Amino acid sequence: MPQSAPHTSATREVFLDFAAATPMAPEAVDAMLPYLSERFENPSAPYARAREARAALEDARATLAHLMGAKPGNVVLTAGATEANNLAIAAADGLVVTDAIEHESILACAEAHGCVTIGVGPDGRVDPRVVADALTPEVGLVSVELANGEIGTVQPIRKIADVVALERQRRLEAGETRPLYLHTDASQAAATLSVNVSALRADLVTLSAAKVYGPKQMGLLWAADGVRLRPLVRGGGQESGVRSGTENLAGAIAFARAFQLACDLRTTEARRLASLRDRLQRSLTDAFPWMVVSGPRSASQRLSGLLSVSFPGLEARRLVVLLERSGVSVGTGSACAASRMQVSHVLSALGLDARTAAGSLRITLGRPTTDDDVAYAAQAIASAVREECARVGLDARTGERA
Repeated sequence: MPQSAPHTSATREVFLDFAAATPMAPEAVDAMLPYLSERFENPSAPYARAREARAALEDARATLAHLMGAKPGNVVLTAGATEANNLAIAAADGLVVTDAIEHESILACAEAHGCVTIGVGPDGRVDPRVVADALTPEVGLVSVELANGEIGTVQPIRKIADVVALERQRRLEAGETRPLYLHTDASQAAATLSVNVSALRADLVTLSAAKVYGPKQMGLLWAADGVRLRPLVRGGGQESGVRSGTENLAGAIAFARAFQLACDLRTTEARRLASLRDRLQRSLTDAFPWMVVSGPRSASQRLSGLLSVSFPGLEARRLVVLLERSGVSVGTGSACAASRMQVSHVLSALGLDARTAAGSLRITLGRPTTDDDVAYAAQAIASAVREECARVGLDARTGERA
């Protein structure tokens, strides 16, 4: 299990930030090790051992594609989900429609490309009718993530796909030629939700190895037949000319093995994590009735292992430090926003006031999380909240000024 910062004096370590990072599955490590040492050849070289490396790379690609219900030729291997998202946005011929709680890699690219950003409901859900209203003839791509990594909201991608299909039909009948694609970043969802491309009905799908217990800096973009991808990295012509650079063979091998394992465990693990998450939520709600829980109330609309909570009037950064002393590691939003000490744009988009958003913790459970971990974390969080309430003069039971 990942270790917290070395300066902690805690005797127990409980990592609860799996949305930010997952430990590599031992099976994935074992699969990749030979390709870091004795099987090191460049898959693009012409001799026999290099051809064997090429065959191993294509086997990994085929496995990843199969697990998505896709064809290997439609899968582009990338250096993580951020690059895949950049590649997807670059495919847009026209404006990009996206929502206000997307990952920073989508929002930044969409803004640079030209975009229309739509709002979300108080639970973070995108309304397909709002997407429909935004689909002017100038729009070339819609990008909505399958599940949000900060509040856990699972988006109605198939209903959004229906809206996109209707607009395509309208354009066809009107003689308009601008293509319209639907992209979904499924990185946070892939460990516990199906990412079958036929079921999602998207034209572009992003995945990250780092979210399914594979290596960091490894991801993919699946693109449907007919979608024209525009290279961001040029040079040697690898990945069918879409993504130049020597292939990360070891990473691809590990990604395929990790994703296979994640798919095998998906149903049982999702059920187990949901039970642990609900237990933790009940424990904290009982202790602090004034605690705010962000995201959908319906279990079917929220990622199973994610709990976003806010303690209005407290500072999340101080809570994180107190929890670290107890050996508990939690997040305060996406790792990208947390590294800049910014209030989450996701929580702001939900309409949370600054006082509430500043006291928010993102708690994400993972494969190593046990019942005892959750019980220990609940006690540690309760202790940290009570300590902070006493410091700032709040009644820990009511959240009001003491």
